[in-house]
Amino acid sequence: MKIITICGHGLGSSFMVESIIKQILNEEKITAEVGHVDMASANTVDADIYLVGKDLANSVSVNNLIVLNSLIDKTEIKEKLLAKIKEIK
Repeated sequence: MKIITICGHGLGSSFMVESIIKQILNEEKITAEVGHVDMASANTVDADIYLVGKDLANSVSVNNLIVLNSLIDKTEIKEKLLAKIKEIK
């Protein structure tokens, strides 16, 4: 499974969400490749799940997109991510 986080420039917020996702996956004992990209590269990277902040959600056109209200709310990220993983399995 491959999970990609997306932000405007592929630097700060997507890297932060990537770190949170890795913590969650480690806690849940789920193996996945996790990475981050900028908006321009989002459509060129093949992944099973993508995550983006609600401010950029309308600019992304990928399948299995999780839209986050808060990029720092670990509880929201965990709930939405685990639900999406369960949905696509």
